[in-house]
Amino acid sequence: MKNKLNILNWKPDRSSFPDMGEDGKPVISLDSEKFIKVWQGPNHPGITGNMSLELTISGDEVVESKTHVGYLHRGFEKLFERRRYIQCFPTCIRMCVPEPDTNEYNLARGVEELDGIEVPEMANWLRMIVLEMARLQVLLRMVPGQAGTMGLGLGVQWGMYYRELILDRMEELTGARIYHMYILPGGVRGLLPDGFKQRLEENLVKIEGFLKDIDKLILHNAVFKKRAIGIGHIPKDWVDQYGIVGPVARAAGYQRDVRKDYPYLYYDQIDFDYNIEHDSDMFARFLVRRKDLETTLDILRQIMAKMPDKGEIRAETPNVLHWKIPKGETYVRCESSRGEYGFYMVADGSEFPRRINLRGPSYTHAIAVLEKLLVNANISDVSAIMLSLATCPPEIER
Repeated sequence: MKNKLNILNWKPDRSSFPDMGEDGKPVISLDSEKFIKVWQGPNHPGITGNMSLELTISGDEVVESKTHVGYLHRGFEKLFERRRYIQCFPTCIRMCVPEPDTNEYNLARGVEELDGIEVPEMANWLRMIVLEMARLQVLLRMVPGQAGTMGLGLGVQWGMYYRELILDRMEELTGARIYHMYILPGGVRGLLPDGFKQRLEENLVKIEGFLKDIDKLILHNAVFKKRAIGIGHIPKDWVDQYGIVGPVARAAGYQRDVRKDYPYLYYDQIDFDYNIEHDSDMFARFLVRRKDLETTLDILRQIMAKMPDKGEIRAETPNVLHWKIPKGETYVRCESSRGEYGFYMVADGSEFPRRINLRGPSYTHAIAVLEKLLVNANISDVSAIMLSLATCPPEIER
């Protein structure tokens, strides 16, 4: 019994951890044989796997972490400057493959604000339903994916099946499963097919049943709790300091949601609240996303109940191949599954954008926050901590 208690009260030996230099950075000498450098990734199948972490470890604990990108298609923002506005759409959606519709919306909305285009009511409701379906299919990967980083792969397989149901609806509506290009300047490309709402509702009912299974498999799993509670804790003063947004900020007790803070489309007509936790660890971030899943189901039902059955879906626009946008600048944003997702756009009066700059959560989450958060973490927790920040590497390599 005494030995068992000693094991439970065991504390790591940090005598070999590096001293801090005058510049605040650790002083690490690989020649001292106290440390070893390993690389994690790049590994494409992971949700955040298209980047690499350069880890310096002592035993099995991380003493320094550096994020490396450059393994993906890059230079999107520069490509925009060489393309007409309509030609930017096939490019912008690749800045976050799992959730391309947020890019479509921001680019279209930016063009509309710069050129004073009024979008028809029906088109705005259709944009909302697509954006919430996009959020839902991402969360169906993310929520069980958190446990998948700890070796619990069953929930991931379940989540991918239910995600496919939503992709079926995306394909039915837009003609594509991943890259939709459904949202365009002035509106959208088409109305809902006959019976679409009924089929989507049937999918939502199935996903509700899946949430109960997820609770049994993951939420009430003692091993998952042991590996998530208290791990990857983000101090609350980091939220404003590093620009943390979305579920990561809400897990630290902050009310951050663009749909409520700066309402766009018709979100001010939808009844929902912030999903808040306060412990700011991996478990809290899992709980917030688990609640977000349930909230998204409810929002989709409210949208279907409130939206009209018919109406204009596209405002009149110039010939898209010769469309010159008046000089000006604007910043447009929406709430992605990862948090605030914004475009800063500048037009110079020509057919080509002068500047389009993406402000996404991944840059700060995956570099500034992750590099600090991994220090003193166990190497077995690195993947789980990284996933809990929900980064999207192409959003960094823009």
